[in-house]
Amino acid sequence: MSLSPLFADADVIHSYSRAQAIKDGVLVDVTPTAKEAGFKIPVSLTAAVWADCVSWDNEAEAYLQDEAGRLWDLLYLAALEARRRRNAQVVPFGLLRVPPRGSKPELVQLTMHVGPGDNAEPVVTIMQPGED
Repeated sequence: MSLSPLFADADVIHSYSRAQAIKDGVLVDVTPTAKEAGFKIPVSLTAAVWADCVSWDNEAEAYLQDEAGRLWDLLYLAALEARRRRNAQVVPFGLLRVPPRGSKPELVQLTMHVGPGDNAEPVVTIMQPGED
């Protein structure tokens, strides 16, 4: 009896790499800031997380927020949670943030997933629950 993989001889019809997702804007590479926050591997956010938790209208200066500060808050909390749950592949965590067009902080749930990148290297993707 042979235990060869089910699709070992199949032709690849379509693939979508992490690099393509970053180029297309489906993922946002935040690795430089993530390294400052303590991550040692590449980190990306989904476009939905960026829009909900990082994006900020600079016209709304009354709330003393900006994208750099919002990104730092998200990544710092993610890094703390990653250290707390060092060996977990999927790490849920909460972030208290002001909605992009709001004024009162709200708690949002996010999920940090550690998985293989395009070359099987470890990478982190931060997403909303239900995204994959």
